[in-house]
Amino acid sequence: MQTDRLQQTLADLPLPAIRTFDTIGSTNDEALAWAEAGAMDGSLVVADQQTKGRGRLGRAWVTNPGAALAFSLILRPTVAEQENLGLFSPLAGLAVCLALQGLGLPAEIKWPNDVLLARRKTCGILAESAWQAGQVHGVVVGIGINIAPASVPPADQVQFPATCVEEQLGRQLDRWKLLHAVLESFFEWRSRLGSAEFFRTWEERLAFKGEQVTLKNSGSQSFDGLLLGVNDQGNLRLRMDDGTEKMVSVGDVHLRPVRG
Repeated sequence: MQTDRLQQTLADLPLPAIRTFDTIGSTNDEALAWAEAGAMDGSLVVADQQTKGRGRLGRAWVTNPGAALAFSLILRPTVAEQENLGLFSPLAGLAVCLALQGLGLPAEIKWPNDVLLARRKTCGILAESAWQAGQVHGVVVGIGINIAPASVPPADQVQFPATCVEEQLGRQLDRWKLLHAVLESFFEWRSRLGSAEFFRTWEERLAFKGEQVTLKNSGSQSFDGLLLGVNDQGNLRLRMDDGTEKMVSVGDVHLRPVRG
């Protein structure tokens, strides 16, 4: 881990403290414990290798040394942000998408927050809350981005095709510069969380918009619909075969394009 260079690259961002690890089990676990111990808003955990990381729905996510970006950001939501806690995860997806687009890559967001390149998963996000006396007093947003080919899991180990940034970019990438771009975008759009502009910008980058998709819940119930966009709650808008519109909330839901 090039800690000094990382610190220098991120020096202009509002990060009161950064913890770096050559190897860690889970950056989210470390960040949650740090949040419980009083970490300030904007505190950051970064690891070169993650051995027990996890994604949505309890899926495992591990990284090889130097092959990915694995980091978790600690947030202390304001009173206004308490009304939009569920949007921190999509905010992170938007920040990653915008950072990758800044490299000239056609990044898209697979609702609710996975980031795709060439319609293959490049980034996963997991937001978790830190509780105290029955109240949310902190949110940890964990982000994992596949950077080098060594970060891409074998096809038989994933439920959705995967790729990495360098494969799509056609060259090697400075991980810390991308981390800076993601965090800079995150803080910029945090001030607009829940605004009409936020939802419009998110919706403009939705993968499979205007296409038929299949959604399946944890009970293996599935249904198809035309993906229209998101509403002002972050719910997915679908047009069903009978012409009605259905709203789908974030939860144990898998989204896939319908293959013709």
